[in-house]
Amino acid sequence: MLAFSRMARFPGLLQTRATLFLIRNYHKQPIEVVWKKPEHGWTKLNFDGSRKHGQASIGGIFRNHKGEFILGYSEPIGAATSTVAEFAALKRGLELVLENGWTDLWLEGDAKIIMDIISKRGRLRCQEAKKHVNYINVVMPGLSNCVLSHVYREGNRAADKLAKLGHQFQDPKVWRLHPPDIVLPIMHEDARGKIVLRTK
Repeated sequence: MLAFSRMARFPGLLQTRATLFLIRNYHKQPIEVVWKKPEHGWTKLNFDGSRKHGQASIGGIFRNHKGEFILGYSEPIGAATSTVAEFAALKRGLELVLENGWTDLWLEGDAKIIMDIISKRGRLRCQEAKKHVNYINVVMPGLSNCVLSHVYREGNRAADKLAKLGHQFQDPKVWRLHPPDIVLPIMHEDARGKIVLRTK
């Protein structure tokens, strides 16, 4: 009753807000998002972080120019913010890059703040995040070719699945040759160039 009585006092204001809401959403068209394959000879890493009930996990997936699976990883990292999880996911991916000797890399994630901080050398207050960023800023310039880009979440679905899967594990997981079944449908759709609509 309290909520309805308050609404009744401002009918004009409510109509104005509702009209503006409808106008904004009428003009807002869905965005077509497609996962893009890297060039021949390049390796693409999609990475992501996940946070659930204060606990964070990370995941990532490496694919070749055909969209074929090369390597995937997933692991819990304990209590952490979403931002720290995103940086940790990229850092772990770069560790695997060095282990495997890959040099031509396309790195892609769905957290724009990560791209802004890495590319613009933005400042961070969180010491844990700083530690990850310092590592990233040392490794990336040492690669022969390295591109870092942002993609909407709809284009990062495989990494998102692996990041969320990390909540189920106690120890780090790495898949070689064969990915976990949970990402296979997404990988096949990505390789075919499926368009996913972003409506938000």
